[in-house]
Amino acid sequence: MNPSVLTILAVIVFVVSAAGVFLVRRWTLAKGILDVPNERSSHSLPTPRGGGIVIACISLAAFVIYSTSAHSTISYGFVAGAVLVVAISWIDDLRGLPPFVRIAVHTVATAIVLIDRGPFPIFFGGQQAELSSVIEFGISLLFIVWLINAYNFMDGIDGIAGIQALAAAAGWCVLGVISGQVELAILASVIFASSLGFLVFNWQPAKIFMGDAGSAFLGFTFASIGLLAPNGSGIRTIGLPLACFLVWPFLFDSLYTLVRRLLRREKVWHAHRSHIYQQLVRRGYSHATVSIFYGFLALAGGVVAVTMPAIGQSLIPAWIAAAAICVILLGVELITAPRRISE
Repeated sequence: MNPSVLTILAVIVFVVSAAGVFLVRRWTLAKGILDVPNERSSHSLPTPRGGGIVIACISLAAFVIYSTSAHSTISYGFVAGAVLVVAISWIDDLRGLPPFVRIAVHTVATAIVLIDRGPFPIFFGGQQAELSSVIEFGISLLFIVWLINAYNFMDGIDGIAGIQALAAAAGWCVLGVISGQVELAILASVIFASSLGFLVFNWQPAKIFMGDAGSAFLGFTFASIGLLAPNGSGIRTIGLPLACFLVWPFLFDSLYTLVRRLLRREKVWHAHRSHIYQQLVRRGYSHATVSIFYGFLALAGGVVAVTMPAIGQSLIPAWIAAAAICVILLGVELITAPRRISE
């Protein structure tokens, strides 16, 4: 695989993405498709939403076009699942849909990619568990559906979802290059470039928000991209842990917040501002500062994750790094607690 080809492709995708977000922003402004702030919002002015549709459409188009022209393998199950996720999310961006409708479509989309590519092998501790394919399918399905929605939950301040996308995509691209997995490297590189083009307009102060079409697509992709590697390969074998570690700050924050709200007997399906990153903004830190902080943690976790195939199936270094990130996030939340404002 020629790195210069990936670079040229990424530059083209970046330019097209930035131009596409600019045009979508003008269209959403003209149509009045705005995110109007309320008491649970982290922004104060009505802002266009739905810019993430550009990330999804350009990434999928570039991936399919390049893979076809280069005679590379294409997982049509992944493409079909991604299209379903993007379609239902775009409808939700435009008019709103009940949560159960979105979840149902997410489940169908996930089932399609799992039927096409097979489920992830499952690890307990540091060793692969001997589980039936049905159990592996169920766990893989729950994980992918969860990350689709967790990524959406975490897209609450300027830049945070985009910068996490850069970190995760960079990690997957490196993994694809060093393992010779062309399909994986191409998809990751175009997601990196399209997300960077989006960030031009989403960095604080954001001129447009990502919306569900972008965040759901990124969640679906980062959860399932490891399935594009062939069965038996190192990346496929540890694909689920890799998927977790490359978005670990998002995954931990979303799970921690869910558990905390359940313990408080809150209605977890209602909108809120309880995530760690939201608390930091409420305590006076800028969107840019918090997004960079999360991006740094994601990058640190990614550096450890990309070394995992080289050290075999031992997950101990990655779990240590993941635990360190958890401690840092909880420590920062604790240290800033005196600045907490009343709910």
